Amino acid sequence: MAGPFGLAPNPQSSGRCYDARMGADDAMQPAPRPDTRLTYDDLVALPDDGRRHELIDGDHYVTPSPDTRHQRLVIRLAGAFTTHLAAHPDQGEAFIAPFDVLFSEFDVVEPDLLFVAADQSDIVTAKHVRGVPALVVEILSPGTRRVDEKIKYRLFERVGVREYWLVDPELDLVKVYRRAADGTLPRVAELSAEAGHILTTPIVPGLVVALADLFR
Repeated sequence: MAGPFGLAPNPQSSGRCYDARMGADDAMQPAPRPDTRLTYDDLVALPDDGRRHELIDGDHYVTPSPDTRHQRLVIRLAGAFTTHLAAHPDQGEAFIAPFDVLFSEFDVVEPDLLFVAADQSDIVTAKHVRGVPALVVEILSPGTRRVDEKIKYRLFERVGVREYWLVDPELDLVKVYRRAADGTLPRVAELSAEAGHILTTPIVPGLVVALADLFR
């Protein structure tokens, strides 16, 4: 985590800790604790160990540094956004991890990629994003799949993310969830490289990502 690091809080005594190194299922089992949630201040006090540290409802989630395929996918997606936004800077701004997104003092995540639309540029601060990005992207891995598909999905639906992409490196597909009029975040598309699908979004007009190129 970026920030002024100090002594690490003990996740056994303040908040639950889920460590993806334990595996997709074991990582979901909480450590014993009193009913006390961690806050953003606790998070920035953790030593920088090269892993991703996030809070969801005050519970601490730890993710190992990403593997090579994950990094390639993030770079390709970021490249598509960078190229497009260079020609359309009035649409907004994209960021990649590690970069904190604060929804509340108890909900702090580091999406693989996020897009802040022009109409919400005031949520970008000198240190992080404090508010709800228009678009959030996560690259799935065995240790984070359940968190990304269920826990983060519910968080993003609750706080008002307009669109959520789940990129699956195992199946070479992208699931797209888009905000509905009733406030829910239903899945509106499942796109695959095998079918030759093209990824687009009304959130970033004109952005085109060919999945065959993304997953090459």
